[in-house]
Amino acid sequence: MHILLTGGTGLIGRHLCKHWSAQGHQLTVWSRRPATVAKLCGAGVHGIATLDDLGVQPVDAVINLAGAPIADRPWTRARKALLWESRIGLTEQLLAWLERLEQKPSVLISGSAVGWYGDGGERELNEEAQPVNEDFASHLCDAWEETAQRAEALGIRVVLVRTGLVLSSHGGFLQRLLPPFKLGLGGPIGNGRQWMPWIHLQDQIALIDFLLNRVDAKGPYNACAPHPVRNREFAKMLAAVLHRPAFMPMPALALRTLLGELSVLLLGGQRAQPARLQAAGFSFRFTDLHAALEDVVGRH
Repeated sequence: MHILLTGGTGLIGRHLCKHWSAQGHQLTVWSRRPATVAKLCGAGVHGIATLDDLGVQPVDAVINLAGAPIADRPWTRARKALLWESRIGLTEQLLAWLERLEQKPSVLISGSAVGWYGDGGERELNEEAQPVNEDFASHLCDAWEETAQRAEALGIRVVLVRTGLVLSSHGGFLQRLLPPFKLGLGGPIGNGRQWMPWIHLQDQIALIDFLLNRVDAKGPYNACAPHPVRNREFAKMLAAVLHRPAFMPMPALALRTLLGELSVLLLGGQRAQPARLQAAGFSFRFTDLHAALEDVVGRH
């Protein structure tokens, strides 16, 4: 199978390339820095600067994960524009290219996030739930999904992956938490009651592969483990795995002052459930947070 990836040099993309390369698939990554693709994604992975560089090569599947990091810096007007263009703008380019193809791929798997629901409070959120609170992240995810969904009109199966907080020793949000927690300065954020929908990187890779190969899979899927935890519990477990205390809370007011609108990502949460994945027969390897954290950081 020939698989085209956007966002292929990111955390999830790199590990998908490794996974699918081992299975013998042909992989192409659309990147702003195509010369770095082989080094980051594997020697057999081809990097392209534009979609036209594919020429007449047929593509069987498209994995659309590109997007500037949403929590790296405050949401200024310029930052919001970049976040929007790197997701919706790029997906629109992808759609324009797909429309021109005589031989179209059979499936488009496009990224999204549980932030689609907004701050869900205490509500349990499966894929049938509607957005609870609307904020910039929710609008961003909604527009991203709607843009990708247009590929259905081209006869392409569209899968939307609403990812939670990915646990990995190779990057992602956990790497930002580790320094203060290793120093014994970690703790809950705000009141610590907000829900954290998490997923181990291995399960994230496995579920995308599962959805790629399941021909009846389409629409949104919550990519998170079946047992979300509250932020306070997450902080205690992470500290315990690192053999450190967790008694330094980050006050909500300080976060709002430092981060502005971006603080909603940390002070809110989603009690999301992977109902459709489980109904389809996907089996999670990591369902217990302590075991997942031990696997990711307990040995590092």
